[in-house]
Amino acid sequence: MRALALDIGEVRVGIAASDASGRIASPVKVLPAAEVLGHAKTFRRILEDYEPGVLVCGRPQTLSGEDGPQAERLMAQAKQIADACDLPLEFADERLSSAEAKRILREEGLRERDMRGKVDMVAASLFLQAWLDARRSQDDAARG
Repeated sequence: MRALALDIGEVRVGIAASDASGRIASPVKVLPAAEVLGHAKTFRRILEDYEPGVLVCGRPQTLSGEDGPQAERLMAQAKQIADACDLPLEFADERLSSAEAKRILREEGLRERDMRGKVDMVAASLFLQAWLDARRSQDDAARG
């Protein structure tokens, strides 16, 4: 089953998707938050192209694992998006995903201003990959 991940920010939403087998996450695109929240044509096209079976949204948590100050607002927005898309909603820990995304982009030679926008979709792919890996581990353990 294909998963679509959203890294919801106040200005932008980073989007990543898994392959059809649900094993590998890849960055897709960054859209203005208003387009995703408003279910605009650009976002609907991504839904049509990828046909996800689940929506995975980043859950901002503190380093101690508590919900961060933005968690309530983002979780409400994620639920609104999932309801509009008629998709089940899962949350993934997004702690440090943006910092790791910046590190990866820096290693690729991008400067800070060239990264703008790309960070969000790379961060979405990082927490989606962690979610996919955890899910696969749970499935393997259940099969025993």
